[in-house]
Amino acid sequence: MSLFAEVNVEALVMAAIILAITLGITFWASKKASSAVGFYAAGRQITGRQNGLAISGDYLSAASFLGIAGLIFLYGFDGFLYSIGFLVAFLTVMFLLAERMRNAGKYTIADVLSFRLNETPARAAAALGTFAVVTFYLIAQMVGAGVLIEKLVGINFSLAVILTGVFMLCYVIFGGMVATTWVQIVKAVLLMAGIFMMSVFVLAKVGFNPVELFNRADANKGPDSTFSLAPGTYLPKPLDTVSLGLALVLGTAGLPHILMRFFTVPNAKAARSSVVWAMFIIGFFYLLTTFIGFGARAFLGEGGVEAAGTGGNLAAPILAEFLGGGEGTFGGSLFLAFIAGVAFATILAVVAGLVLSASAAFSHDIWSSIVRKGKDSEHEEVLVARIAAFAIGVIAIIIAVIGGSGLNVSFMVGLAFAVAASANFPALLLALSWRRFNTTGAIVGVVTGVVSSIFLVIVSPKVWPGADTVTGSPIGWTLNNPGIISIPLGFLGCFLGTILSSGKPSEHSSYDELFVRAETGLGSERALEKVA
Repeated sequence: MSLFAEVNVEALVMAAIILAITLGITFWASKKASSAVGFYAAGRQITGRQNGLAISGDYLSAASFLGIAGLIFLYGFDGFLYSIGFLVAFLTVMFLLAERMRNAGKYTIADVLSFRLNETPARAAAALGTFAVVTFYLIAQMVGAGVLIEKLVGINFSLAVILTGVFMLCYVIFGGMVATTWVQIVKAVLLMAGIFMMSVFVLAKVGFNPVELFNRADANKGPDSTFSLAPGTYLPKPLDTVSLGLALVLGTAGLPHILMRFFTVPNAKAARSSVVWAMFIIGFFYLLTTFIGFGARAFLGEGGVEAAGTGGNLAAPILAEFLGGGEGTFGGSLFLAFIAGVAFATILAVVAGLVLSASAAFSHDIWSSIVRKGKDSEHEEVLVARIAAFAIGVIAIIIAVIGGSGLNVSFMVGLAFAVAASANFPALLLALSWRRFNTTGAIVGVVTGVVSSIFLVIVSPKVWPGADTVTGSPIGWTLNNPGIISIPLGFLGCFLGTILSSGKPSEHSSYDELFVRAETGLGSERALEKVA
Protein backbone atom coordinates (compact mmCIF):
# COMPACT_ATOMS: atom_id res chain seq x y z
CA MET A 1 0.00 0.00 0.00
CA SER A 2 1.45 3.32 -1.09
CA LEU A 3 1.72 6.06 1.50
CA PHE A 4 1.38 8.71 -1.20
CA ALA A 5 -1.09 7.34 -3.73
CA GLU A 6 -2.14 10.41 -5.71
CA VAL A 7 -0.87 13.39 -3.78
CA ASN A 8 -2.67 16.67 -4.35
CA VAL A 9 0.39 18.92 -4.41
CA GLU A 10 -1.58 22.14 -4.01
CA ALA A 11 -3.45 20.80 -0.98
CA LEU A 12 -0.20 19.51 0.52
CA VAL A 13 1.44 22.93 0.11
CA MET A 14 -1.57 24.68 1.66
CA ALA A 15 -1.54 22.29 4.62
CA ALA A 16 2.21 22.85 5.02
CA ILE A 17 1.73 26.63 5.13
CA ILE A 18 -0.95 26.29 7.82
CA LEU A 19 1.27 23.91 9.79
CA ALA A 20 4.20 26.32 9.59
CA ILE A 21 2.04 29.12 11.00
CA THR A 22 0.66 27.01 13.83
CA LEU A 23 4.05 25.54 14.75
CA GLY A 24 5.44 29.08 14.90
CA ILE A 25 2.62 29.94 17.31
CA THR A 26 3.52 26.88 19.39
CA PHE A 27 7.17 27.94 19.63
CA TRP A 28 6.12 31.41 20.79
CA ALA A 29 3.60 29.98 23.27
CA SER A 30 6.02 27.44 24.76
CA LYS A 31 7.63 30.18 26.87
CA LYS A 32 4.26 30.99 28.47
CA ALA A 33 3.21 27.43 29.31
CA SER A 34 5.67 26.59 32.08
CA SER A 35 3.31 27.32 35.02
CA ALA A 36 0.06 25.48 35.75
CA VAL A 37 -2.10 28.53 35.09
CA GLY A 38 -0.19 29.15 31.87
CA PHE A 39 -0.47 25.55 30.67
CA TYR A 40 -4.13 24.98 31.61
CA ALA A 41 -5.63 28.47 31.30
CA ALA A 42 -3.24 30.64 29.22
CA GLY A 43 -2.62 32.79 32.30
CA ARG A 44 -6.32 33.86 32.17
CA GLN A 45 -5.21 36.63 29.80
CA ILE A 46 -7.39 35.80 26.77
CA THR A 47 -9.88 38.58 25.98
CA GLY A 48 -13.58 37.94 25.42
CA ARG A 49 -13.28 38.50 21.67
CA GLN A 50 -10.26 36.22 21.38
CA ASN A 51 -11.94 33.55 23.47
CA GLY A 52 -15.09 33.80 21.36
CA LEU A 53 -13.02 33.09 18.26
CA ALA A 54 -11.20 30.27 20.06
CA ILE A 55 -14.50 28.71 21.21
CA SER A 56 -15.68 28.85 17.61
CA GLY A 57 -12.47 27.19 16.47
CA ASP A 58 -12.80 24.55 19.19
CA TYR A 59 -16.49 23.88 18.56
CA LEU A 60 -16.69 23.95 14.77
CA SER A 61 -15.22 20.55 14.01
CA ALA A 62 -14.85 18.79 10.68
CA ALA A 63 -18.28 17.31 11.41
CA SER A 64 -19.66 20.86 11.52
CA PHE A 65 -17.89 22.10 8.40
CA LEU A 66 -18.00 19.08 6.09
CA GLY A 67 -20.52 16.85 7.86
CA ILE A 68 -23.45 19.26 8.08
CA ALA A 69 -22.92 20.55 4.53
CA GLY A 70 -22.91 16.90 3.45
CA LEU A 71 -26.10 16.11 5.37
CA ILE A 72 -27.89 19.08 3.80
CA PHE A 73 -26.61 17.96 0.39
CA LEU A 74 -27.99 14.43 0.94
CA TYR A 75 -31.11 15.07 3.00
CA GLY A 76 -32.01 18.75 2.72
CA PHE A 77 -34.09 20.08 5.61
CA ASP A 78 -33.13 17.38 8.13
CA GLY A 79 -29.45 18.24 7.73
CA PHE A 80 -30.27 21.85 8.54
CA LEU A 81 -31.70 20.76 11.92
CA TYR A 82 -28.15 20.00 13.11
CA SER A 83 -27.19 23.62 12.46
CA ILE A 84 -30.09 24.87 14.57
CA GLY A 85 -29.27 22.48 17.42
CA PHE A 86 -25.58 23.39 17.55
CA LEU A 87 -26.36 27.13 17.54
CA VAL A 88 -29.15 27.12 20.13
CA ALA A 89 -26.87 25.11 22.42
CA PHE A 90 -24.88 28.23 23.27
CA LEU A 91 -27.92 29.88 24.79
CA THR A 92 -27.80 27.16 27.45
CA VAL A 93 -24.10 27.77 27.98
CA MET A 94 -24.50 31.54 28.20
CA PHE A 95 -27.46 31.68 30.58
CA LEU A 96 -26.62 28.76 32.86
CA LEU A 97 -22.88 28.13 32.98
CA ALA A 98 -20.41 30.53 31.34
CA GLU A 99 -20.01 33.18 34.07
CA ARG A 100 -20.62 30.74 36.91
CA MET A 101 -17.97 28.34 35.62
CA ARG A 102 -15.42 31.15 35.30
CA ASN A 103 -16.07 32.35 38.86
CA ALA A 104 -16.41 28.97 40.57
CA GLY A 105 -13.70 26.92 38.88
CA LYS A 106 -9.97 26.91 38.37
CA TYR A 107 -8.85 24.64 35.52
CA THR A 108 -11.42 21.84 35.06
CA ILE A 109 -15.11 21.08 35.58
CA ALA A 110 -14.12 18.94 38.58
CA ASP A 111 -13.01 22.11 40.41
CA VAL A 112 -16.65 23.25 40.46
CA LEU A 113 -17.97 19.96 41.86
CA SER A 114 -15.20 19.52 44.42
CA PHE A 115 -15.64 23.06 45.78
CA ARG A 116 -18.63 21.97 47.86
CA LEU A 117 -18.57 18.15 47.61
CA ASN A 118 -16.25 15.45 48.95
CA GLU A 119 -13.18 16.12 46.83
CA THR A 120 -11.90 12.64 45.97
CA PRO A 121 -15.16 11.02 44.73
CA ALA A 122 -16.37 14.29 43.14
CA ARG A 123 -13.18 14.66 41.12
CA ALA A 124 -13.25 10.98 40.17
CA ALA A 125 -16.84 11.30 38.92
CA ALA A 126 -16.04 14.46 36.94
CA ALA A 127 -12.96 12.79 35.44
CA LEU A 128 -15.11 9.81 34.37
CA GLY A 129 -17.49 12.13 32.54
CA THR A 130 -14.61 13.99 30.93
CA PHE A 131 -12.81 10.85 29.75
CA ALA A 132 -16.04 9.34 28.38
CA VAL A 133 -16.79 12.42 26.28
CA VAL A 134 -13.21 12.95 25.10
CA THR A 135 -12.70 9.28 24.18
CA PHE A 136 -15.60 9.10 21.76
CA TYR A 137 -15.12 12.60 20.38
CA LEU A 138 -11.35 12.23 19.91
CA ILE A 139 -11.46 8.85 18.16
CA ALA A 140 -14.17 10.14 15.83
CA GLN A 141 -12.07 13.20 14.97
CA MET A 142 -8.90 11.15 14.39
CA VAL A 143 -10.62 8.65 12.09
CA GLY A 144 -12.36 11.51 10.32
CA ALA A 145 -9.00 13.24 9.90
CA GLY A 146 -7.52 10.15 8.25
CA VAL A 147 -10.43 9.71 5.85
CA LEU A 148 -10.63 13.38 4.84
CA ILE A 149 -6.90 13.94 4.44
CA GLU A 150 -6.61 10.72 2.46
CA LYS A 151 -9.34 11.90 0.08
CA LEU A 152 -8.38 15.57 -0.13
CA VAL A 153 -4.57 15.45 -0.01
CA GLY A 154 -3.84 11.93 -1.21
CA ILE A 155 -1.89 10.71 1.82
CA ASN A 156 -2.46 7.16 3.10
CA PHE A 157 -5.06 6.87 5.90
CA SER A 158 -2.68 5.58 8.59
CA LEU A 159 -0.03 8.20 7.79
CA ALA A 160 -2.67 10.94 7.82
CA VAL A 161 -3.85 9.87 11.29
CA ILE A 162 -0.28 9.70 12.61
CA LEU A 163 0.62 13.14 11.21
CA THR A 164 -2.54 14.66 12.70
CA GLY A 165 -1.72 13.13 16.08
CA VAL A 166 1.91 14.24 16.02
CA PHE A 167 1.17 17.87 15.24
CA MET A 168 -1.70 17.94 17.71
CA LEU A 169 0.65 16.67 20.44
CA CYS A 170 3.17 19.38 19.56
CA TYR A 171 0.56 22.09 20.21
CA VAL A 172 -0.57 20.63 23.54
CA ILE A 173 2.72 19.37 25.01
CA PHE A 174 4.88 22.35 24.13
CA GLY A 175 2.39 25.21 23.90
CA GLY A 176 -0.38 24.25 26.32
CA MET A 177 -3.52 26.38 26.33
CA VAL A 178 -1.78 29.42 24.83
CA ALA A 179 -0.82 27.57 21.65
CA THR A 180 -4.12 25.71 21.52
CA THR A 181 -6.05 28.99 21.83
CA TRP A 182 -4.21 30.73 19.02
CA VAL A 183 -4.32 27.66 16.77
CA GLN A 184 -8.09 27.67 17.29
CA ILE A 185 -8.28 31.40 16.50
CA VAL A 186 -6.28 30.96 13.27
CA LYS A 187 -8.49 28.02 12.33
CA ALA A 188 -11.69 30.01 13.00
CA VAL A 189 -10.51 32.90 10.80
CA LEU A 190 -9.49 30.55 7.97
CA LEU A 191 -12.73 28.59 8.24
CA MET A 192 -14.91 31.69 8.13
CA ALA A 193 -12.92 33.10 5.21
CA GLY A 194 -13.23 29.86 3.25
CA ILE A 195 -16.94 29.32 3.82
CA PHE A 196 -17.71 33.02 3.19
CA MET A 197 -15.96 32.93 -0.21
CA MET A 198 -17.76 29.73 -1.15
CA SER A 199 -21.14 31.19 -0.13
CA VAL A 200 -20.58 34.36 -2.17
CA PHE A 201 -19.68 32.28 -5.24
CA VAL A 202 -22.73 30.03 -4.75
CA LEU A 203 -25.14 32.94 -4.34
CA ALA A 204 -23.58 34.78 -7.30
CA LYS A 205 -24.60 31.88 -9.54
CA VAL A 206 -28.27 32.36 -8.58
CA GLY A 207 -28.30 36.15 -8.66
CA PHE A 208 -27.97 36.34 -4.86
CA ASN A 209 -31.49 34.95 -4.55
CA PRO A 210 -31.67 32.24 -1.84
CA VAL A 211 -35.14 31.16 -2.96
CA GLU A 212 -33.79 30.44 -6.42
CA LEU A 213 -31.00 28.40 -4.82
CA PHE A 214 -33.52 26.27 -2.91
CA ASN A 215 -35.65 25.82 -6.02
CA ARG A 216 -32.67 24.65 -8.06
CA ALA A 217 -31.60 22.29 -5.31
CA ASP A 218 -35.08 20.77 -5.11
CA ALA A 219 -35.25 20.40 -8.88
CA ASN A 220 -31.81 18.75 -9.08
CA LYS A 221 -32.64 15.42 -7.44
CA GLY A 222 -33.37 11.95 -8.75
CA PRO A 223 -36.53 9.87 -8.27
CA ASP A 224 -34.92 7.81 -5.48
CA SER A 225 -33.12 10.74 -3.86
CA THR A 226 -33.19 11.23 -0.09
CA PHE A 227 -33.00 15.00 -0.57
CA SER A 228 -36.11 16.96 0.40
CA LEU A 229 -37.08 20.44 1.51
CA ALA A 230 -39.52 18.79 3.91
CA PRO A 231 -38.54 17.00 7.16
CA GLY A 232 -38.47 13.24 7.63
CA THR A 233 -35.79 11.93 5.27
CA TYR A 234 -32.86 11.60 7.72
CA LEU A 235 -34.86 11.72 10.96
CA PRO A 236 -38.08 9.88 10.10
CA LYS A 237 -39.44 9.86 13.66
CA PRO A 238 -40.33 13.17 15.38
CA LEU A 239 -39.15 11.58 18.63
CA ASP A 240 -35.70 11.09 17.06
CA THR A 241 -35.62 14.79 16.19
CA VAL A 242 -36.49 15.79 19.76
CA SER A 243 -33.93 13.35 21.20
CA LEU A 244 -31.19 14.65 18.94
CA GLY A 245 -32.10 18.26 19.72
CA LEU A 246 -31.91 17.65 23.47
CA ALA A 247 -28.50 16.02 23.15
CA LEU A 248 -27.11 18.87 21.03
CA VAL A 249 -28.58 21.74 23.08
CA LEU A 250 -27.68 20.35 26.51
CA GLY A 251 -24.57 18.41 25.44
CA THR A 252 -22.62 21.53 24.53
CA ALA A 253 -23.05 22.70 28.15
CA GLY A 254 -21.27 19.53 29.28
CA LEU A 255 -18.36 19.37 26.83
CA PRO A 256 -15.17 19.61 28.93
CA HIS A 257 -13.02 21.16 26.19
CA ILE A 258 -15.59 23.95 25.68
CA LEU A 259 -16.20 24.63 29.38
CA MET A 260 -12.43 24.69 30.00
CA ARG A 261 -12.20 27.71 27.73
CA PHE A 262 -14.02 29.89 30.27
CA PHE A 263 -11.09 29.57 32.67
CA THR A 264 -8.83 31.37 30.17
CA VAL A 265 -10.50 34.78 30.46
CA PRO A 266 -9.75 37.33 33.23
CA ASN A 267 -13.28 37.69 34.64
CA ALA A 268 -16.96 36.76 34.31
CA LYS A 269 -17.69 39.73 32.04
CA ALA A 270 -15.14 38.43 29.55
CA ALA A 271 -16.69 34.93 29.85
CA ARG A 272 -20.11 36.33 28.94
CA SER A 273 -18.60 38.39 26.13
CA SER A 274 -16.82 35.35 24.72
CA VAL A 275 -20.10 33.40 24.49
CA VAL A 276 -21.78 36.30 22.67
CA TRP A 277 -18.92 36.49 20.18
CA ALA A 278 -18.98 32.72 19.74
CA MET A 279 -22.74 32.74 19.11
CA PHE A 280 -22.47 35.40 16.41
CA ILE A 281 -19.56 33.64 14.69
CA ILE A 282 -21.09 30.17 14.93
CA GLY A 283 -24.52 31.44 13.89
CA PHE A 284 -23.08 33.15 10.82
CA PHE A 285 -21.10 30.00 10.04
CA TYR A 286 -24.18 27.77 10.10
CA LEU A 287 -26.13 30.24 7.98
CA LEU A 288 -23.38 30.00 5.37
CA THR A 289 -23.21 26.20 5.71
CA THR A 290 -26.82 26.12 4.57
CA PHE A 291 -25.83 27.84 1.33
CA ILE A 292 -22.98 25.37 0.86
CA GLY A 293 -25.19 22.30 1.35
CA PHE A 294 -27.99 23.50 -0.89
CA GLY A 295 -25.43 24.85 -3.38
CA ALA A 296 -23.82 21.42 -3.65
CA ARG A 297 -27.22 19.89 -4.39
CA ALA A 298 -28.11 22.64 -6.88
CA PHE A 299 -24.86 22.46 -8.88
CA LEU A 300 -23.54 18.92 -8.32
CA GLY A 301 -26.93 17.22 -8.34
CA GLU A 302 -27.54 13.51 -7.96
CA GLY A 303 -24.36 12.80 -9.89
CA GLY A 304 -22.29 14.18 -7.03
CA VAL A 305 -23.68 11.78 -4.42
CA GLU A 306 -21.18 9.00 -5.10
CA ALA A 307 -18.24 11.41 -5.30
CA ALA A 308 -19.28 13.03 -2.00
CA GLY A 309 -18.73 9.72 -0.20
CA THR A 310 -20.40 8.28 2.88
CA GLY A 311 -22.31 10.96 4.74
CA GLY A 312 -21.62 13.47 1.98
CA ASN A 313 -18.44 14.67 3.71
CA LEU A 314 -16.73 15.57 0.44
CA ALA A 315 -19.65 17.59 -0.94
CA ALA A 316 -18.12 20.92 0.19
CA PRO A 317 -14.62 20.26 -1.23
CA ILE A 318 -16.09 19.04 -4.55
CA LEU A 319 -18.29 22.14 -4.67
CA ALA A 320 -15.20 24.30 -4.03
CA GLU A 321 -13.46 22.67 -6.98
CA PHE A 322 -16.53 23.30 -9.14
CA LEU A 323 -16.79 26.95 -8.06
CA GLY A 324 -13.10 27.49 -8.78
CA GLY A 325 -13.49 26.42 -12.38
CA GLY A 326 -13.93 22.66 -12.28
CA GLU A 327 -11.73 19.59 -12.14
CA GLY A 328 -8.34 19.99 -13.81
CA THR A 329 -8.39 23.80 -13.78
CA PHE A 330 -5.92 25.91 -11.82
CA GLY A 331 -8.68 27.79 -10.02
CA GLY A 332 -10.52 24.59 -9.14
CA SER A 333 -7.37 22.93 -7.80
CA LEU A 334 -6.40 26.04 -5.82
CA PHE A 335 -9.83 26.45 -4.19
CA LEU A 336 -9.97 22.72 -3.39
CA ALA A 337 -6.49 22.96 -1.87
CA PHE A 338 -7.53 25.88 0.32
CA ILE A 339 -10.63 24.05 1.59
CA ALA A 340 -8.50 20.93 2.21
CA GLY A 341 -6.05 23.02 4.23
CA VAL A 342 -8.90 24.56 6.22
CA ALA A 343 -10.33 21.10 6.92
CA PHE A 344 -6.92 19.97 8.18
CA ALA A 345 -6.61 23.03 10.44
CA THR A 346 -10.15 22.40 11.67
CA ILE A 347 -9.30 18.88 12.80
CA LEU A 348 -6.02 19.90 14.44
CA ALA A 349 -7.65 22.67 16.47
CA VAL A 350 -10.45 20.44 17.78
CA VAL A 351 -8.28 17.44 18.71
CA ALA A 352 -5.81 19.73 20.49
CA GLY A 353 -8.59 21.11 22.68
CA LEU A 354 -9.87 17.60 23.44
CA VAL A 355 -6.46 16.24 24.43
CA LEU A 356 -5.73 19.28 26.60
CA SER A 357 -9.00 18.83 28.55
CA ALA A 358 -8.32 15.11 29.07
CA SER A 359 -4.73 15.69 30.20
CA ALA A 360 -5.92 18.38 32.63
CA ALA A 361 -8.49 15.97 34.07
CA PHE A 362 -5.79 13.37 34.65
CA SER A 363 -3.01 15.60 35.98
CA HIS A 364 -5.04 18.17 37.95
CA ASP A 365 -8.02 16.08 39.10
CA ILE A 366 -6.57 12.59 39.50
CA TRP A 367 -2.81 12.91 39.98
CA SER A 368 -2.47 16.19 41.86
CA SER A 369 -5.71 16.16 43.87
CA ILE A 370 -6.37 12.44 44.47
CA VAL A 371 -3.02 10.62 44.21
CA ARG A 372 -0.69 13.33 45.54
CA LYS A 373 -3.40 15.12 47.60
CA GLY A 374 -2.06 18.54 46.70
CA LYS A 375 1.49 17.80 47.85
CA ASP A 376 3.04 17.88 44.39
CA SER A 377 4.78 20.94 42.99
CA GLU A 378 3.40 23.02 40.14
CA HIS A 379 6.28 21.83 37.96
CA GLU A 380 5.38 18.20 38.66
CA GLU A 381 1.71 18.76 37.84
CA VAL A 382 2.52 20.36 34.47
CA LEU A 383 5.01 17.57 33.70
CA VAL A 384 2.35 14.94 34.44
CA ALA A 385 -0.09 16.86 32.22
CA ARG A 386 2.36 16.75 29.32
CA ILE A 387 3.02 13.03 29.83
CA ALA A 388 -0.74 12.38 30.03
CA ALA A 389 -1.32 14.36 26.82
CA PHE A 390 1.34 12.29 25.05
CA ALA A 391 -0.17 9.01 26.30
CA ILE A 392 -3.74 10.01 25.39
CA GLY A 393 -2.64 11.14 21.93
CA VAL A 394 -0.71 7.94 21.24
CA ILE A 395 -3.63 5.75 22.36
CA ALA A 396 -6.04 7.71 20.13
CA ILE A 397 -3.69 7.32 17.15
CA ILE A 398 -3.36 3.56 17.71
CA ILE A 399 -7.13 3.02 18.04
CA ALA A 400 -7.84 5.12 14.94
CA VAL A 401 -5.20 3.29 12.85
CA ILE A 402 -6.34 -0.18 14.01
CA GLY A 403 -10.00 0.71 13.52
CA GLY A 404 -9.23 1.95 10.04
CA SER A 405 -11.23 4.15 7.71
CA GLY A 406 -14.14 1.71 7.91
CA LEU A 407 -14.67 2.31 11.62
CA ASN A 408 -18.21 3.55 12.21
CA VAL A 409 -17.61 6.93 13.80
CA SER A 410 -20.84 8.63 12.84
CA PHE A 411 -22.44 7.57 16.12
CA MET A 412 -19.42 8.59 18.21
CA VAL A 413 -19.91 12.35 17.93
CA GLY A 414 -23.59 11.98 18.80
CA LEU A 415 -22.60 9.74 21.70
CA ALA A 416 -20.11 12.31 22.99
CA PHE A 417 -22.86 14.94 23.10
CA ALA A 418 -25.29 12.47 24.69
CA VAL A 419 -22.79 11.57 27.45
CA ALA A 420 -22.00 15.25 28.06
CA ALA A 421 -25.71 16.11 28.32
CA SER A 422 -26.60 13.07 30.45
CA ALA A 423 -23.62 12.99 32.84
CA ASN A 424 -21.68 16.26 33.02
CA PHE A 425 -24.44 18.83 32.56
CA PRO A 426 -26.85 17.60 35.30
CA ALA A 427 -24.09 17.34 37.91
CA LEU A 428 -22.67 20.78 37.10
CA LEU A 429 -26.05 22.52 37.00
CA LEU A 430 -27.26 21.01 40.27
CA ALA A 431 -23.94 21.67 42.05
CA LEU A 432 -24.32 25.34 41.19
CA SER A 433 -28.05 25.69 41.92
CA TRP A 434 -29.30 23.08 44.46
CA ARG A 435 -28.31 23.49 48.09
CA ARG A 436 -29.14 19.89 49.09
CA PHE A 437 -27.13 18.33 46.24
CA ASN A 438 -24.40 16.07 47.63
CA THR A 439 -21.50 13.82 46.66
CA THR A 440 -23.60 10.67 46.32
CA GLY A 441 -25.97 12.48 43.98
CA ALA A 442 -23.07 13.62 41.79
CA ILE A 443 -21.57 10.11 41.57
CA VAL A 444 -24.89 8.36 40.88
CA GLY A 445 -25.89 11.00 38.32
CA VAL A 446 -22.64 10.90 36.38
CA VAL A 447 -22.43 7.09 36.36
CA THR A 448 -26.10 6.75 35.38
CA GLY A 449 -25.72 9.27 32.57
CA VAL A 450 -22.56 7.67 31.18
CA VAL A 451 -23.82 4.06 31.37
CA SER A 452 -27.33 4.73 30.06
CA SER A 453 -26.22 6.84 27.08
CA ILE A 454 -23.50 4.37 26.03
CA PHE A 455 -25.81 1.37 26.44
CA LEU A 456 -28.67 2.91 24.46
CA VAL A 457 -26.33 3.87 21.62
CA ILE A 458 -24.75 0.38 21.50
CA VAL A 459 -28.19 -1.26 21.14
CA SER A 460 -29.51 1.37 18.71
CA PRO A 461 -30.42 0.37 15.14
CA LYS A 462 -27.67 2.66 13.86
CA VAL A 463 -25.00 0.48 15.47
CA TRP A 464 -26.52 -2.99 15.86
CA PRO A 465 -26.61 -5.01 12.60
CA GLY A 466 -29.57 -7.26 12.03
CA ALA A 467 -30.07 -10.26 9.73
CA ASP A 468 -29.77 -9.80 5.97
CA THR A 469 -28.11 -6.37 6.45
CA VAL A 470 -31.31 -4.96 7.93
CA THR A 471 -30.49 -2.96 11.04
CA GLY A 472 -32.42 -3.54 14.21
CA SER A 473 -31.95 -3.30 17.95
CA PRO A 474 -31.82 -6.56 19.93
CA ILE A 475 -34.08 -5.00 22.58
CA GLY A 476 -36.43 -3.21 20.20
CA TRP A 477 -34.89 0.24 20.79
CA THR A 478 -35.71 2.36 17.75
CA LEU A 479 -34.09 5.74 18.41
CA ASN A 480 -30.62 6.55 17.07
CA ASN A 481 -29.87 9.13 19.77
CA PRO A 482 -30.48 8.28 23.44
CA GLY A 483 -30.84 11.85 24.70
CA ILE A 484 -34.57 11.80 25.38
CA ILE A 485 -34.07 8.89 27.82
CA SER A 486 -30.48 9.20 29.09
CA ILE A 487 -30.67 12.92 29.96
CA PRO A 488 -33.69 12.53 32.28
CA LEU A 489 -31.99 9.44 33.73
CA GLY A 490 -28.89 11.53 34.50
CA PHE A 491 -30.97 14.13 36.36
CA LEU A 492 -32.95 11.37 38.08
CA GLY A 493 -29.72 9.72 39.24
CA CYS A 494 -28.55 13.03 40.72
CA PHE A 495 -31.91 13.53 42.44
CA LEU A 496 -32.32 10.01 43.86
CA GLY A 497 -28.67 9.77 44.90
CA THR A 498 -29.09 13.01 46.83
CA ILE A 499 -32.42 12.43 48.60
CA LEU A 500 -31.64 8.80 49.48
CA SER A 501 -28.37 9.71 51.18
CA SER A 502 -27.40 12.09 53.95
CA GLY A 503 -24.72 14.47 52.82
CA LYS A 504 -22.18 16.05 55.12
CA PRO A 505 -23.20 19.37 56.70
CA SER A 506 -20.20 21.00 55.00
CA GLU A 507 -21.65 20.12 51.58
CA HIS A 508 -24.73 22.19 52.36
CA SER A 509 -23.03 25.07 54.17
CA SER A 510 -20.38 25.49 51.45
CA TYR A 511 -23.16 25.98 48.90
CA ASP A 512 -23.65 29.57 50.07
CA GLU A 513 -20.00 30.36 49.53
CA LEU A 514 -20.07 28.71 46.08
CA PHE A 515 -23.27 30.55 45.16
CA VAL A 516 -21.89 33.97 46.10
CA ARG A 517 -18.60 33.25 44.33
CA ALA A 518 -20.31 31.97 41.17
CA GLU A 519 -22.74 34.91 40.98
CA THR A 520 -20.43 37.77 42.00
CA GLY A 521 -16.88 36.61 41.32
CA LEU A 522 -15.75 37.28 44.90
CA GLY A 523 -12.83 34.96 45.64
CA SER A 524 -12.56 33.75 42.05
CA GLU A 525 -9.23 32.98 40.36
CA ARG A 526 -7.37 36.03 39.09
CA ALA A 527 -5.52 36.53 35.85
CA LEU A 528 -1.74 36.70 35.75
CA GLU A 529 -0.23 40.13 35.29
CA LYS A 530 0.79 40.70 31.71
CA VAL A 531 4.49 41.09 31.19
CA ALA A 532 5.50 43.79 28.75
